[in-house]
Amino acid sequence: MSKAKAMDKKYINTIKEFSMSILSIVVALFISIFFVMWALDSGFISSAETLFSSIWQGSFGSSRQLIETFVFATPLIFTGLAHAVAFKTGLFNIGVEGQFIIGMLSAELLGLIPGIPKPLHIIIIMAGGTLGGALWAAIPGYLKAKLGTNEVVNTIMMNFIAMSLSNYFTMGPFHKPSSASTYPIQESAMLTRFLGETNRLNTGIFVAIILVILVYILLWKTTIGYEIRAVGINPSAAEYGGIDIKKNIILAMAISGAIAGLGGAIHIAGVQHQNMQLFGFPNYGMDGISVALVAKSNPIGVIFSAILFGALNLSSGTLMLFGIPKTISYIIQGIVILFIAAGYIFKLIGEKRKKEATVNE
Repeated sequence: MSKAKAMDKKYINTIKEFSMSILSIVVALFISIFFVMWALDSGFISSAETLFSSIWQGSFGSSRQLIETFVFATPLIFTGLAHAVAFKTGLFNIGVEGQFIIGMLSAELLGLIPGIPKPLHIIIIMAGGTLGGALWAAIPGYLKAKLGTNEVVNTIMMNFIAMSLSNYFTMGPFHKPSSASTYPIQESAMLTRFLGETNRLNTGIFVAIILVILVYILLWKTTIGYEIRAVGINPSAAEYGGIDIKKNIILAMAISGAIAGLGGAIHIAGVQHQNMQLFGFPNYGMDGISVALVAKSNPIGVIFSAILFGALNLSSGTLMLFGIPKTISYIIQGIVILFIAAGYIFKLIGEKRKKEATVNE
């Protein structure tokens, strides 16, 4: 096959994948209308208008809502990218949630150090969050590669350890009296809110976009990316071709964790400015699974997918103003993932049938 034909096939497959994602979103919105009809006891057209109007007004209806949509989407870009890298290697890094938390904790502890110039302090925070997330993910990656243990089980346990560790520092050595949080980080450690202090959107969104480009280059333009994708597509063939599977599993997990940890650091430096006691998971890592699945693990697609889920999460509050339960937004997300997952299942069944047909011939 010529290089031109291979490129054409790649673009056609990409278009097909994104078309399936768009179709899943449309179908999910259509099905959710029936839930709104049941909740409001109204007709189909009226329910559809109310649902779409409330989602639009809650996420894009004003400049304030538009800004908050991007605030909600920013951490999802990081966690979606983290999952995308893991998926490309055939790994299911449930621990993105914990790695994000470790990134937040690292940023908080480093952000409390006084007397550091602002540019240097921000670099230190970002580096600390990245390193913390990478190390936290490398542990289950190493166990997977060397001992063959299941990364899903290990990363789930690491999530709970991360949450407990964060709560220990938040409510222990760095606890701010009469609160459920730590002391705020130094002003020199805070990212610039370029639309004014009253708006939470900060320069972290530019870091996220730059990271998307870097991850795309890493996966499709470098030898490391080629090996990571080869391991994900067919480990046996990759090993036969001389690719070190164990090394790439550890490396992919570390890269995935580094991205998540950086996202956590950005969230503290740009939005929260202090660590809060966690009574449950922030769910940025869990939502990142949905973001990566809808984007088909394509880094560029992660941006648009993150905006979609950021908009749905933000507009859940507006839905209640229209008499619609906020859970409708979660139902929409769930249906989208259901159809995306169904697409993967049908693809696997199709591949299995092709293999069986080849063997029978």
